[in-house]
Amino acid sequence: MLYHLLYPLTKVFILFNLFRYITFRTAGATLTALLISLILGPIIIRKLKDRKVCEKIRDEGPSTHKVKEGTPTMGGIIILFSVVIPTLLWADLTNLYIRLILLVTVWMGLLGFMDDYLKAIKHQPRGMVGRKKLAGQVALGVLLGLLLRVFPPSSNFNTASDILFFKNYFVNFGIFYIPLVILVITGASNAVNLTDGLDGLAIGLIGLCAFAFAGLCYITGRVDFSHYLSIIYLEGAGELTIFCGAVVGAALGFLWFNTYPAQVFMGDTGALALGGAFGALSILIKKEMLLLIVGGVFVAEALSVIIQVFVFQTWGKRVFRMAPLHHHFELSGWKEPQVVVRFWIAGAILALLTLSTLKIR
Repeated sequence: MLYHLLYPLTKVFILFNLFRYITFRTAGATLTALLISLILGPIIIRKLKDRKVCEKIRDEGPSTHKVKEGTPTMGGIIILFSVVIPTLLWADLTNLYIRLILLVTVWMGLLGFMDDYLKAIKHQPRGMVGRKKLAGQVALGVLLGLLLRVFPPSSNFNTASDILFFKNYFVNFGIFYIPLVILVITGASNAVNLTDGLDGLAIGLIGLCAFAFAGLCYITGRVDFSHYLSIIYLEGAGELTIFCGAVVGAALGFLWFNTYPAQVFMGDTGALALGGAFGALSILIKKEMLLLIVGGVFVAEALSVIIQVFVFQTWGKRVFRMAPLHHHFELSGWKEPQVVVRFWIAGAILALLTLSTLKIR
């Protein structure tokens, strides 16, 4: 809104020309998101406490987590407000990329909200039935895939994507494009959800991933940079940098309340929304393969669950002390803050590696 209101005033006062630049508006969105989360955080946490919207710790989890019983959950509401409002304020709302990423974020946020509502308020321990949650994720994947095929956000947007470490080589998914979108959206959202098990773990990694994606989006939307790096150029995709900036600011603000010992948990409301958003970002800028690197910690967490279940059901043995992976390290003797910070370090390394792959071609 600010972009549409203030940029036209450039003719009156040259200072408003700043709103032309994505970098300026990204900085504005980041700071706005940080302020919103810091202001709304205490208010929403207090409301959640008053309504007894609290976490129920499962018996099969680590025994050390029993002290977390009663911590407010559904804090993803803070994240949603802190991401959506700055994006609406600072981004070009005529840009189809922005509309699509907001659609995915809000859709997945509402899906997660319904799951949290059933668990925390209706006291259904398992929340939404798994197949219903999966149906919501698949439906979004189908919708996004169809929208991208029927209403491409830029003239050269198609079903082709970049291949890691190769310049001017692309893979065209053709009829498999919509299944790819479904797989990425569903996989990314569930991977982030599985990672959200320790204080500050998921939100810290989200901030690192969002920072890396901001660079990827900006480069993809610049014809000079994308040509120099031999990656697909997508006109208008640079506007997604503003959304990524809002996620960085929201992550920093939420971490203020979610760091150990957490005052609030994000719940599925935040985890599904942000996971789905990252999956959508990778699709919108043609970097689906890079998602495996930038979100490498999330991938490892999801794989640990898949491996544990498969091996146990096949041979009756356990590969890890407990899955997801962060619980394995907890039970191996690492303190919760140690696990979190060390996973953050791994996430930072992967974010830097992701950006470096643009040049290693």
